[in-house]
Amino acid sequence: MSEPDVTGYWLFSYGTLRQPEVQRATFGRELESHPDELHGFALGSIEITDPDVVAISGAAIHPILRRGDAGEAVAGRALAVTAEDLVKADAYEVADYQRTEVTLASGRRAYVYLMRVDGA
Repeated sequence: MSEPDVTGYWLFSYGTLRQPEVQRATFGRELESHPDELHGFALGSIEITDPDVVAISGAAIHPILRRGDAGEAVAGRALAVTAEDLVKADAYEVADYQRTEVTLASGRRAYVYLMRVDGA
């Protein structure tokens, strides 16, 4: 399946949004998802201080995506989401992340949360 169902959007997750308990707490349901990769990016980690996010995810250290070399890739899942789900995901992600649009290895256009760059 290369097109999302009636939801209309893909959200690439490489971290806690892949967890069923985080999806249920954030979106009210588990999301349709498909394995995928994002090339030209690498993973780092960040300490989350928002107690609500830590409680939902069960962890204070979360992965964070940064631009990398062309040969680097990050594995994750393409989540089928609605516009309302994107608003909920924005509320879940802390200020260290920014949402941007990318093309995944599968060719899907998707949103992803990257490390916020100063001035963004």
